Amino acid sequence: MIAREPTLARLATAESLLLTPYGLSMSHLQRALGEMTSHGVDDADLYFQTTRSEGWSLEEGIVKTGSFSIDQGVGVRAVSGEKTAFAYSDDLSWDSLLDAAHTVRSISGQGQSRKVRVPAAKTSKSRSLYPGLDPIGTLDSAAKIALLEKVEKLAKARDPRVVQVMAGLAAEHDVVLIARADGTVAADVRPLVRLSVTVIAEQKGRREMGSSGGGGRFGLAYFDDAVVSGYVDEAVQSALTNLDARPAPAGEMTVVLGPGWPGVLLHEAVGHGLEGDFNRKGSSAFSGRIGQRVAAKGVTVLDDGTIADRRGSLNVDDEGHTTQKNVLIEDGILKGYIQDAMNARLMGVKPTGNGRRESYAHVPMPRMTNTYMLGGDKSPDEIVASIKKGLYATNFGGGQVDITSGKFVFSASQAYWVENGKIQYPVKGATLVGSGPESLKKISMIGNDMRLDSGVGTCGKEGQSVPVGVGQPTLRIDGLTVGGTV
Repeated sequence: MIAREPTLARLATAESLLLTPYGLSMSHLQRALGEMTSHGVDDADLYFQTTRSEGWSLEEGIVKTGSFSIDQGVGVRAVSGEKTAFAYSDDLSWDSLLDAAHTVRSISGQGQSRKVRVPAAKTSKSRSLYPGLDPIGTLDSAAKIALLEKVEKLAKARDPRVVQVMAGLAAEHDVVLIARADGTVAADVRPLVRLSVTVIAEQKGRREMGSSGGGGRFGLAYFDDAVVSGYVDEAVQSALTNLDARPAPAGEMTVVLGPGWPGVLLHEAVGHGLEGDFNRKGSSAFSGRIGQRVAAKGVTVLDDGTIADRRGSLNVDDEGHTTQKNVLIEDGILKGYIQDAMNARLMGVKPTGNGRRESYAHVPMPRMTNTYMLGGDKSPDEIVASIKKGLYATNFGGGQVDITSGKFVFSASQAYWVENGKIQYPVKGATLVGSGPESLKKISMIGNDMRLDSGVGTCGKEGQSVPVGVGQPTLRIDGLTVGGTV
């Protein structure tokens, strides 16, 4: 839903934290933008931000770290054609803002001064997807430590083979204010929390690890007994399963991916290749292919920044645009790319609400929010039963992709060897190697169990990290290369 009153409330919060204490007002922002646009730029914006972060970690029953930080500042950007001039400062005074505006003004191609009337400020419409609360204050310090201690106690009680437990809790309160050269003003108040659990199990001298966790844009009360117990069960089960894992076979084979977090493969192998900057430059394997078949029938991939409370969701993106539900691939046909303002302008399309930046000290670029594939009509059991000989991968560690070729490499952190439709035994050391565009065409069965991840994803691009979500149903892919150990 797009809401008016919460939008104005967020704007008031942002002004009270980012402008008023430093003697700034909306008229100052308009004057700064006027300085920047007087030298013939195509676009300009100001991005104010204040972020309070807290983190706790517990290991071997001891609180190993407790941290708290505050970071704030402003990023000032002017864009001319494909060129960007950018300056940032952690000083929010008028003098500093004016200096930054003068610095980036030099981007103008001819350097010619001209008189420009800055449009009157207009509040951007935005969504109301999560509460505008400060999650750090939703539990006191003693309760946060007690939560981590509960995680350890539960994990060790699950099985005597659990020898070590590590737990972490993070909370962040992020407030942003964006002013654009076209007069648009937008603000957001973004809570973000995450609980992580890692266990090490030992049996006959062999040690294996399992991990779990989750979070989203809400308060710490989300982590109730049922949620915590679920994370602990998953982490312990993963570690115990890996204690019995055999070396993974290698070669080309049928691979079935489980639902939820394995969608990280989709994120890497397909999502990055659909970001506007790579396609505008012609460097993506998907460049110039809109309207063409790029995946098997039944494959529909969305990037959706509008899902309530999700880690990857935003009320507005970091350029002040309302987030959207964008269909990227529909029934195998490429429909569009993920866009920020600059790449959308240069490609002659509209922004899609995907302009994102790590902080005020970074320039925005097209980035994913929550990227997932829609479900199909097959039951997960039916898909696993269809494997004659192959791999069933239910969880993943890290991965990477070459945008130009579409080639990816992924390590499976939990996987099973399947023969004649029956799971035989867990395997470890399996690495999936393939091409994103080719793998999309090899999807032969799509499960009816689409699931989003539990809220743990962080995406890196050009040195910037942002929180994201992934998801997919159980999928069968025919003929993926598995790098194993036997």
